Amino acid sequence: MAERGTPAEEIDTSRPHPARMYDFFLGGKDNYEIDRIAAHRIMETAPEVLVSVRENRAFMQRAVRFLVGNGIRQILDIGTGLPTSPNVHEVAHEISSDVRVAYVDNDPIVNVHANALMSGRGVGNTSIVMADLHDPQAIIDHPDVRKVIDFDQPVGLSLVAIAHFIADAQDPWGIVATLRDALPAGSYLMLSHTANDIYRDRTDAEAVYNSSTAALKLRSHAEILRFFDGFDLLEPGLVQVPFWRPDGPLPGDARGVGYYGGVGRL
Repeated sequence: MAERGTPAEEIDTSRPHPARMYDFFLGGKDNYEIDRIAAHRIMETAPEVLVSVRENRAFMQRAVRFLVGNGIRQILDIGTGLPTSPNVHEVAHEISSDVRVAYVDNDPIVNVHANALMSGRGVGNTSIVMADLHDPQAIIDHPDVRKVIDFDQPVGLSLVAIAHFIADAQDPWGIVATLRDALPAGSYLMLSHTANDIYRDRTDAEAVYNSSTAALKLRSHAEILRFFDGFDLLEPGLVQVPFWRPDGPLPGDARGVGYYGGVGRL
């Protein structure tokens, strides 16, 4: 996200954007024609994308409820994307109105929409921060993060559908480890990630993302599991997201969902 007041002309509408494409998959309206064209190309080669994205969103909501239900009162949500309702703070506040949330993203369009969503709401216990997951220490040290996140108390770290935008060469596992090492005991990691070992032939879909503003890196179950190093992975482990503690009937095509997700505790 950008700082408040970022001019709209900084938003790149010449190429598809993953956050706007994700919004389209969720049925949102905060997207442009170029995003819709790219999204339809992905749907043609990977038709499971719609149920995958929606089940991933549902996983996030269940995981937030779990964290807040287990005493977490501050959540650091990195790579928040466009704030399609209900978002993290809305889900958390259904259970406890005193939960504090720091939203972090590196894209101006997310900043614009997040500030609009948060206008007049939860001003004292939310923060909207322009920062980049590639520099985790800058996130930890950011004053607007520190306004709402006390790193001496347990934190819920949310990395939902974000680590797959970091290439292997940029050491995503080291990035997550830096964030982990800033958290006190009793903190949680909730993470989801696109998989390359559910549907193996998705090179065309990857190519669409690679022509967007952020390349996509699908990973295997074993590779994604490494993000939980140092955490105690809670039951049922790292699973396709519909199978993480479902609270209703599973979709008929749940086995085709292309995201793994899990929650770990320090």
